[in-house]
Amino acid sequence: MNLFRKRSIEDFKESSQRSGLKKKLSSFDLAALGIGSIVGTGIFVATGQGAKLAGPGVTISFIVAAITSALCALTYSELATMFPVAGSTYSYSYVAFGELIAWIIGWDLILEYLVSAAAVASGWSGAFIGILQGYGIHLPEMLIKTPLAGGIMDLPAILITAVITWLLFIGISESAKVNNIIVGVKIFVILVFIVLGVTHVQPVNYHPFAPYGFKGIMSGAAIIFFAFIGFDTVSTAAEEAENPKRDIPMGLALCVIVVIILYLSVSFVLTGMVPYKLIDVDNALPGALSRIGITWGSTLVAVGAVLGMISTLLVTLYGQVRIFMVMSRDGLLPKSFSNVNKKYGTPGTCTIITGVVTAIMAGLLPLEIIIDLCNIGTLSAFILVSVGVIVLRKTMPDVERKFKCPGVPYTPILTIIFCFYLISSLSIFTWIRFAAWLGIGVAIYFLYGIKHSTLNFSSDTRKKEA
Repeated sequence: MNLFRKRSIEDFKESSQRSGLKKKLSSFDLAALGIGSIVGTGIFVATGQGAKLAGPGVTISFIVAAITSALCALTYSELATMFPVAGSTYSYSYVAFGELIAWIIGWDLILEYLVSAAAVASGWSGAFIGILQGYGIHLPEMLIKTPLAGGIMDLPAILITAVITWLLFIGISESAKVNNIIVGVKIFVILVFIVLGVTHVQPVNYHPFAPYGFKGIMSGAAIIFFAFIGFDTVSTAAEEAENPKRDIPMGLALCVIVVIILYLSVSFVLTGMVPYKLIDVDNALPGALSRIGITWGSTLVAVGAVLGMISTLLVTLYGQVRIFMVMSRDGLLPKSFSNVNKKYGTPGTCTIITGVVTAIMAGLLPLEIIIDLCNIGTLSAFILVSVGVIVLRKTMPDVERKFKCPGVPYTPILTIIFCFYLISSLSIFTWIRFAAWLGIGVAIYFLYGIKHSTLNFSSDTRKKEA
């Protein structure tokens, strides 16, 4: 029993060619996928949370988080051009570290994507209900609260998940069009906030700039980094890119640059508009505009937040479906997860299963503690990608890389240090929950995955089965 048996790059290319997925995504579409995933709940919530911890110095917190994000994007770009297949970190780990590590990171990614999607659906429900109530429309309490909160279900969360699942089922081209439109609206709304807010900036609000010192700035960075989570979704779309070795690096670069500019601008304007102690953590941007008397702008930004979370949910579900699909093709999950619908050219069964599980979680479960779980899972994936760049430079030096991460091994090492620092800020309870989740995953691997892995068969046998 070889727990660290590896797949070759040729194996992945062979599976990719048989996948049946349509190659329709341009660099712009991929960048929009990343922006749609990142610029959502984070910019409307994490900005206020970071300001509470760092004061006006939250702008520096954003710079620290942005540097970490950019470093991660560099390492992702190299591996994505080596392995232009769906699966992201899971696929990279299979080649670099072997099957068991790949399964663990795949299970880790399932945690990241599923709970993120459920949390976004719940967050969208809360924002949507708030807008309705602002217009005097009140839905029955039993249909907007989870059982533990005294209701039956969070119906809006279930319905929005169902709509997004349908979009993903009928085809990535249609989903990409919807996402591109929403991303455009979202960026417009954020620019409106910046333009309206910058005229009301009071320099006195920037003093003291770092009331909680270096520790406060770094604590803010630890929170704010998670507002950047989502760019890795770009690499999960590699099999549907028109030219993955060109489009993936370009899409990642454009995504990260746009997000950094937006985040730095928002943080600078927000802390200049309102004293940091008076920022509404849960409603930072709309609340700031309301405070200076621009109520129409506040409403517009609130609506933008709701739209923003729709695109975030779409991209998060998209990434999860592709992770499931690739793990299924490798035999580690049932084959039904990788069946592609002949009419739409999408993994239909897997999409429906993902949507149903997400809807159940969002509609019935309280999701307060899952945010930290998402964070630890994501950072673990980033660390493995960085290690993978170093390892594969040594073990596969001759493999073509359309994009090379600069400064190897120093850039990946610096990325690992940043990620470990951010992980260290998470609570012991998060570590315990994460360990329990991984324990369940390891059990599933030994009960199912190891027996059904395609690596149990010869290459010829796998070709006949395909």
